[in-house]
Amino acid sequence: MNPLNPFEAKTKLSELVERAAAGEEVVIAKAGRLLARLIPLGKRTAPRPFGLLAGQVRIGDDFDEPLPEDIMAAFRGETD
Repeated sequence: MNPLNPFEAKTKLSELVERAAAGEEVVIAKAGRLLARLIPLGKRTAPRPFGLLAGQVRIGDDFDEPLPEDIMAAFRGETD
């Protein structure tokens, strides 16, 4: 496939994603300079084993407790 300019790639993005998912490499260039490649994701060859991080991750006892009010205010965008 010939390189596409960014505007053409933007207008045809859904089509290009489908083509890349089917195995085609899509190249995007601007003024003759290659900028990006759209390629299919690699397929996982084996499932992740259950318990891969067993013993390496700790969840605090207060994990599901409500957050302190000052942190909640920051999430709401309220400042002091």
